Amino acid sequence: MTDSPFSQADYDAVTDAAAHWCMRLHASDCTAEERQAFEQWRDAHPLHAFEYEAMLEIWVVAEDLPRPETVSPAPRLKPATPWRTLGIAAAVCALALPLAAYAGWNLGWLPNSYQHFEASNTVRQVTLKDGSQVELNLGTELTYSNYKDQRRVTLQKGEAFFRVTHDAAHPFIVKAGDGRIRVTGTQFNVWMYEDQVRVNLIEGSVLVSSNEDLPGDGLRLEPSMQARYKHGDFTPQISQTYANDTSLAWRQGKLVLDDLALSEALPLINRYLTHPVMVADSSTGAIRLGGIYNIKELNTLVGSLPKVLPVYLTRNKDGNPVLNSMPQQPPKS
Repeated sequence: MTDSPFSQADYDAVTDAAAHWCMRLHASDCTAEERQAFEQWRDAHPLHAFEYEAMLEIWVVAEDLPRPETVSPAPRLKPATPWRTLGIAAAVCALALPLAAYAGWNLGWLPNSYQHFEASNTVRQVTLKDGSQVELNLGTELTYSNYKDQRRVTLQKGEAFFRVTHDAAHPFIVKAGDGRIRVTGTQFNVWMYEDQVRVNLIEGSVLVSSNEDLPGDGLRLEPSMQARYKHGDFTPQISQTYANDTSLAWRQGKLVLDDLALSEALPLINRYLTHPVMVADSSTGAIRLGGIYNIKELNTLVGSLPKVLPVYLTRNKDGNPVLNSMPQQPPKS
């Protein structure tokens, strides 16, 4: 967990900056340079992202706040006018702290606890505020927020195994990619790479949705079932796993590839690489790869692939390695 020694003045400065960015990003004249500067500010510290998300929720509330009866109503302005945006921004700044303190928790808008975890070069085990246990794979980042009506985890990247403390009245929701996983108490694994997500259920039951904006809670998984989804999927793809399933071998520091096509194996490998490996075409992607690998040594695997597979390496314009299938020798006459 990142516990930074912030003073009250530091917190106030972050809150003011969050209000400023909330105003600018909603302004019609917000530039691409400003949006880039905002992203740099947001990613500089977990507290920045947390305060901005809280401010964004208050912004939405402020739009619907009733006007004081003692003030004569002003003519309604068009939504696109900057004065309305400035007015809402002023309301956000004026209401942010007292509204959060008085109503944020009771109304379920703001959490009463927040945790941020990262695992870089080693598998890490952490305990959430609710007592749930989480194992983080290499290169994994997630946050936990405890709200009045739910516990919420956002998996920013990587892979995590969850042992969730049972609380039927306080569901545990994991946001991963476009979708979400909803549970009350169970054991499950979530793997994410780019826009691809895979959920493996070990114990209990979960509801998986491929898009959290869609109505309903999603499809139910039972133990030894797996759900996959990616950006644009209307529903997850459900399949059965078996006793010899090796998808959780990372918990022992291993990646097991069971005779997979390169198109399936590379996302599992690339999760651990700084520069992902590409395939030149579909015929290269169909070449199969197997073996057991140490997840801390996968960078060395890339250079050795031409020694074990009929492929050679090139680089694309971005500097990423590209696997190309070796041209077949013409038959001898």
